[in-house]
Amino acid sequence: MKKVKLGINVDHIATLRQARKEKNPDPIEAARVALTSGADMIVMHLRHDRRHIQEEDVRRIREEVKAPIHLEMAVTKEMEKIALKIRPDSVCLVPEFPNEVTTQGGLNLNGKTGELKRIISSISGAGIEVSLFVNPEPQDIRAAHNFGADTIEICTSVYAESWGKKIQAQELEKIQLASFLVKELGMNLHAGHGLDYYNVVPIANIDGMDCLNIGFSIISRAVFVGLKNAVAEMKRLTS
Repeated sequence: MKKVKLGINVDHIATLRQARKEKNPDPIEAARVALTSGADMIVMHLRHDRRHIQEEDVRRIREEVKAPIHLEMAVTKEMEKIALKIRPDSVCLVPEFPNEVTTQGGLNLNGKTGELKRIISSISGAGIEVSLFVNPEPQDIRAAHNFGADTIEICTSVYAESWGKKIQAQELEKIQLASFLVKELGMNLHAGHGLDYYNVVPIANIDGMDCLNIGFSIISRAVFVGLKNAVAEMKRLTS
């Protein structure tokens, strides 16, 4: 059975640091601990409002941490410029709105997408893998493929927030069907958003899953058991 990779999002290490505008806790140190505990990739979301991760964090992790770096970013010229300058191994284009607590669902690929196509072409042309964060809908997956994305990251928030075995099973089936299409189109398959220690195993077991990107639940767990144990525990569940 193919091993599912684990991407650890260190955004909320930076959230804690920014509460005091201090140097610690340092996301770079968190990235190192995560990697020695089983993580396969380090994930960061550089938001327009810089509420947690800063551009300097991305630059330092790129230069100082020997591991694949995955940058989540909005579809803007500012973020395109940063990605081309820092050159992470991969980027995930995500929707971003002012005052949202966290990302709200996948990209809307039914509207004006000219800028999205241009940025995908620009970043891909620089040799950086491009992922689109989308809902598990066939039309969105096909659109992402047509736009030139390498990878689909399926938004799992609806699944994660579902109550009751029947409803959650329906959402899981929807993601599984979406994964079949992703693989049929020859794309990489990632998933994330809202995944935790109680709901992650069925997603990790989906046919064709390549990588899970998880942050908040792991950092929350680390408050009680330490980051090393929290990452290792998640790695055992997803392997």
